[in-house]
Amino acid sequence: MAARKKLDFEKSMARLEEIVSLLEKGDAPLAQAMSLFEEGAKLLRECTKELDEAEQKVSILTAGKDGEIVEEPFLGNN
Repeated sequence: MAARKKLDFEKSMARLEEIVSLLEKGDAPLAQAMSLFEEGAKLLRECTKELDEAEQKVSILTAGKDGEIVEEPFLGNN
């Protein structure tokens, strides 16, 4: 696989979907299927990392007792 520059999140997700589609067809030769799988695994790690970083930046703004805006950390679905 040739070296490529890092894709943005949306392009990475689109490429990941393309890879999944190609692998689901099942007609790629083994060497190509392995290369696609490795590329997909790398993209998945990158996208997951980017999503995790974005989640850490998310804050919920709520009105405090005195009407002031209070910033609270995003706690997810816990």
